[in-house]
Amino acid sequence: MSEPTKQRPKVPEGSSRFLKTRQMAPNEKGYVGYETIWEPFHKVAEYSTPKRP
Repeated sequence: MSEPTKQRPKVPEGSSRFLKTRQMAPNEKGYVGYETIWEPFHKVAEYSTPKRP
């Protein structure tokens, strides 16, 4: 029997409406983490003071 490989397969970049995930490189212990990038949920309007009467 052949041994299973110790390397994790490369996972494609995932994306949804507000979130993107990217696979990071393995560290010295072999742990493969995932980087998450959040997009803002709403836009912030610039505030301007109202006109004075």
